[in-house]
Amino acid sequence: MTKILTGGVAKSEVASAVAGLGLPGVEVLVSNDMDAAVQLRAGQADYFLGTCQTGAGASLGVLVGLLGSAACHTFGRSVPTAEQIEALLGEGKKVFGFAVDRVEAVVPALAQAIAVRTA
Repeated sequence: MTKILTGGVAKSEVASAVAGLGLPGVEVLVSNDMDAAVQLRAGQADYFLGTCQTGAGASLGVLVGLLGSAACHTFGRSVPTAEQIEALLGEGKKVFGFAVDRVEAVVPALAQAIAVRTA
């Protein structure tokens, strides 16, 4: 079972979007930055999706500080391609940030890529 945590301004909306996809083997829980960092470090969660107004700062600030930039990536206000997402997952990125107005575009692509990778 792959566990995705959500945090930030639109954490509930992101969790609903992931859950609405009905991806087998994927569990999604609403969290916060500190709890997510602890769970990710302990291997109790696999991924974190964070949101803020720009997707470039508060969405991942705590996680970058605690887990390091090698584990984190922010899309900011951009919408990534499937190839970009796959490349980032291949590099070992586990923490992703994006702007709240990009939830509908980013979440399905990201969650589906995670589900395929971890199936």
